Amino acid sequence: MAVSSVNAATGRVLKVLPHYLDAQGRHTLAPSLYERDAYQARLRAHPELRSGLRFDIWCKARGAAAGPVKLRLELRGTAQGDLPTQLVLESEIKPRWFSRWVSLPLTGEDYQKFGETTAWRATLWEGTRLIDEQKSFLW
Repeated sequence: MAVSSVNAATGRVLKVLPHYLDAQGRHTLAPSLYERDAYQARLRAHPELRSGLRFDIWCKARGAAAGPVKLRLELRGTAQGDLPTQLVLESEIKPRWFSRWVSLPLTGEDYQKFGETTAWRATLWEGTRLIDEQKSFLW
């Protein structure tokens, strides 16, 4: 019996950081982590100052991919009627040796219609094959 190896991409979703954005599209006022966290607390407490939500996702994918490699972010929001709102954001990424940050924004009218995010799941796909995932506690 002959066994052959099949090339496939490998990868990981390492970290997912949801950030509220202000009217100028900023998630912080200064480059320090303390300032970012303080500004995010202010935006959380004052929804009228928000213009959107951006998910910064740290991921890596490498190897020869049989199909396109996509980073998919599924969101669940507050219920409108009987069912929660749902949305999917995607970005195609090219496999390479080093990890990278990918930003997936939800802004403007889409953000206003969606409402508050209650849960999320970030997944990495090679074609139809799930490579890795990371999800929020409520997913």
